[in-house]
Amino acid sequence: MIAQVKQGKTRPLKTAQLMKGVMKPNCTQLKKGLDAGPDSDKAWAELAMNAALINEVSYTLMADGRCPDGTWAKAANGTLRECSSAILKAVNSKNVQEAKKAFSAMTKACSACHDVHKKKK
Repeated sequence: MIAQVKQGKTRPLKTAQLMKGVMKPNCTQLKKGLDAGPDSDKAWAELAMNAALINEVSYTLMADGRCPDGTWAKAANGTLRECSSAILKAVNSKNVQEAKKAFSAMTKACSACHDVHKKKK
């Protein structure tokens, strides 16, 4: 197993902090919101914010020398970025089914990277 990069080369944010502070809460809220079915413009706006923040994480994961290999790059730069963009597009169109489909595909990016880089407990 290749060790997970703990943080970028020049910025203090640790990968674990990024995952715990931004990725996990936004993924959780996105899943809950899609499963519940957004029922107001405010609910749709919250989902759009969650998807946009997840998309931004895909850039941070590639910045500042944080990316250690092709698995990480494909997951962050490819699947996570593309799927979070697809979620955002579906949310902006108020299409729950397409957003759920893209969310399911996005979680595969997380698993692919975590299988290689996340330390086993």
